[in-house]
Amino acid sequence: MYMMAKHIHLTAVALSILLFVIRFVWSQFNADVLQKKWAKILPHVIDTFLLVSAITLCVILSQYPFVTAWVTAKLIGVIAYIVLGLFALKKASTKMGKWLCFAGALAVLAFTAKVAILKQVPFIS
Repeated sequence: MYMMAKHIHLTAVALSILLFVIRFVWSQFNADVLQKKWAKILPHVIDTFLLVSAITLCVILSQYPFVTAWVTAKLIGVIAYIVLGLFALKKASTKMGKWLCFAGALAVLAFTAKVAILKQVPFIS
């Protein structure tokens, strides 16, 4: 069960990041594909698998946010990524603002990945 949940989670992470980058590039070129129904629904489907697999892994490992520091850091990172991604794709009013939010989202993802790999928060002993 653990390996299945982990593989689903990692696959969903990779697909979510890939789709975020592709959607950002499309948004920079005002691509019509962003208005397609599948382009609006697919990210939610992938993120649902991501969330369900994350919760499953927490239960299997008995490691929960606000109990285990690295899981809390991942949760905070994911929330920051979602907010920055929202601004990068929709809310930022200038092109520079969108790019800064996009870069920030990628930086938060890198931090979150590091936390996930090390299973510890780098700045907490």
